[in-house]
Amino acid sequence: MKLFEFKPKLVSCLKNYSKETFMADLMAGVIVGIVALPLAIAFGIASGVSPEKGIITAIIAGFIISLLGGSKVQIGGPTGAFIVIIYGIIQQYGEAGLIVATLMAGVLLILLGVFKLGAVIKFIPYPIIVGFTSGIAVTIFTTQIADIFGLSFGGEKVPGDFVGKWMIYFRHFDTVNWWNTIVSIVSIIIIAITPRFSKKIPGSLIAIIVVTVAVYLMKTYGGIDCIPTIGDRFTIKSELPDAVVPALDWEAIKNLFPVAITIAVLGAIESLLSATVADGVIGDRHDSNTELIAQGAANIVAPLFGGIPATGAIARTMTNINNGGKTPIAGIIHAIVLLLILLFLMPLAQYIPMACLAGVLVIVSYNMSGWRVFKALLKNPKSDVTVLLITFFLTVIFDLTVAIEVGLIIACVLFMKRVMETTEISVITDEIDPNKESDIAVNEENIMIPKGVEVYEITGPYFFGIATKFEETMAQLGDRPNVRIIRMRKVPFIDSTGIHNLTTLCEMSQKEKITVILSGVNEKVYKVLEKSGFYELLGKENICPNFKIALDRAEEVMK
Repeated sequence: MKLFEFKPKLVSCLKNYSKETFMADLMAGVIVGIVALPLAIAFGIASGVSPEKGIITAIIAGFIISLLGGSKVQIGGPTGAFIVIIYGIIQQYGEAGLIVATLMAGVLLILLGVFKLGAVIKFIPYPIIVGFTSGIAVTIFTTQIADIFGLSFGGEKVPGDFVGKWMIYFRHFDTVNWWNTIVSIVSIIIIAITPRFSKKIPGSLIAIIVVTVAVYLMKTYGGIDCIPTIGDRFTIKSELPDAVVPALDWEAIKNLFPVAITIAVLGAIESLLSATVADGVIGDRHDSNTELIAQGAANIVAPLFGGIPATGAIARTMTNINNGGKTPIAGIIHAIVLLLILLFLMPLAQYIPMACLAGVLVIVSYNMSGWRVFKALLKNPKSDVTVLLITFFLTVIFDLTVAIEVGLIIACVLFMKRVMETTEISVITDEIDPNKESDIAVNEENIMIPKGVEVYEITGPYFFGIATKFEETMAQLGDRPNVRIIRMRKVPFIDSTGIHNLTTLCEMSQKEKITVILSGVNEKVYKVLEKSGFYELLGKENICPNFKIALDRAEEVMK
């Protein structure tokens, strides 16, 4: 089996590409490019960088993800999930630290794809994913309160943590600018009602155009000059910057590595979740490992041009599908459309009110929150509810890095617990009905277990979580037989702890003059035990292909 497999969907899609498919991709790409514009600006500003860097990310990362990705319709770019992480990195390490962290995350994503770990990412429990996304949604909403209400902090720095933010908001709530609040509410209403009238044009774009024009007229002719715009806070550059390789030092790499893991894991989860949702709609199947490699490449190249972390975006991917996108060409066209906007129309973005962008992000956070799913999960088993709430509160109160680290540990513990629950160890002391056994020839008489023989059957994986359980089962019997037969016909794999456990059992049994016989070991487990040298200790005559032969061997030992 090959370790490295890289199969971009673009290659297979171009084999039978037609003019009709191109026209469908062209229309979808143009619409998705327009949809992506306000989101890219909003995500860039909310992350603590200039607005054009959000667009640069959407252009470069969107192009690479479509060019190299494993999904036909995936649209990549900056997403709301990264806002909290990016803002925290910039606060602590500056933009240079963000570039280093994103580059490392890109390398980690490529390694995940190269070593075929795409399928593993999909096994992260659903309550953990919902806890992440809901927590991120609450945090994004919290970051927009200042712009929604136009709060002034008198030079006081806004803390990065959730509790600190709300404390400073309450202290300065007497500085509310109600014009800002009106602009935000109007923006939210426009975005919310647009789908009733238009499925093609995004509400966020309509809101930005309508509100920006209204605020411009109010400033120019109404004398209302208290509504901050992008131009009041940022100087916008309408050009693609030159690539800059950051200075890498070992201390920065060590400090930023945990954050890079967070970016990589979150990017992998979101991109594969988006691709899986898209598969269900278009009836296709994405290549998760190729997709991760493409995501990694995008996150290595984009930061060199000042971009921020990127991943597959569910909303833009669904917009692509709904508007007729068929192949990755649509995603490439979306990137070209954004490039043209950056080069020729970007100066107009300076007139967009900050309160309007805050309204856009309020809707983004509402859609991310998945509160209906969150509410439904609260009715699930207590273990799932506990995981959901722990992940949610860690994301909100601490940060996403802590939440992802703890969440992954919880996922591993849950996996081991559930595997242990599926593995059973039973003791047979009297007789066996051959009609219910797959490795005994069927006859009329039941097979009696001879006196002095104990029979154990292990059903399920024999790994470190089960080894102790087996020892406890034997201890409960308390007697000393002449022969122990261990039936392993239903053991699909064994790990080093299981081997150690069997070796210890065999050594202790030999000291007590008890013979251990293995029955029905499958080929895979047999090879593992043989390679470990276990059979030299046990003796190959005590390894039997089925239970009947194991019983004959037991009777021979006891003669």
